[in-house]
Amino acid sequence: MKNCKWTIMIAAIFFLMVQPAFGQTKKITLTTLDWEPYIGEKLPGRGYVYEIVSEAFKSVGYQVNIQFYPWARAVETARSGKADGLFPEYYDNSRKSDFVFSDPFPGGPVGFLARKDSKITFPADPRKDLTKVLQGMKQYSFGVVRDYINTKEFDAANFLKKDVADSDEQNITKLYAKRINLIFIDKFVAQYLIKTKFPKYAKDLEFLEPALEVKPLYIVFSKKAPGYEQKVKDFNEGLQNLTKKGTIKAIMKKYGF
Repeated sequence: MKNCKWTIMIAAIFFLMVQPAFGQTKKITLTTLDWEPYIGEKLPGRGYVYEIVSEAFKSVGYQVNIQFYPWARAVETARSGKADGLFPEYYDNSRKSDFVFSDPFPGGPVGFLARKDSKITFPADPRKDLTKVLQGMKQYSFGVVRDYINTKEFDAANFLKKDVADSDEQNITKLYAKRINLIFIDKFVAQYLIKTKFPKYAKDLEFLEPALEVKPLYIVFSKKAPGYEQKVKDFNEGLQNLTKKGTIKAIMKKYGF
């Protein structure tokens, strides 16, 4: 009888010890930036990119913590393993030494913004041979954002004069002031910033058509963060869940995309 009581007591203690572990919610911490209209701390609902990422993780049982920083700090916080990863990111092999890419989710068109009075045009169709087109534009100065990935050909074009800023807003201001000739930017980001922050610039700035690429977006997971392999798999599973249910299309429609 004593042995039975001891067995029951030990079993009860074991159950109490392991119960919290079984009941714990999985947690993920990601860094991001204000990159309206895709994602922004002050946007209603914080934007479709924020919602897709949050809902994908929630669908596989995660509690999601998303921290907003300037982009260079967001990258470094994730690279060091102080966060599990960062988003939204473009695909680029240069990130693979520090990060693992998730499956993609919808992004937007990227290219160049210019002053209308500059009369700058592409010397040929940039979608056919961007490197050759850029060689024909090397007389111009190009604004870029620190630590942004742009396109493979543009980032590799060391023959171009590239002026580095900390944000798209800084680049738009420098472009308007004629301190640079062109800036690399997402088309919808440019439209949003001009409409909301620089409306007086609208008549003077234009996006050069065609766009260079339509870029899908990714989360990149830090190789220094514990359990990153499983978190990549879990996010991809959550993304598949949203895709199958039509949730991604519904979220994007809600935000006007």
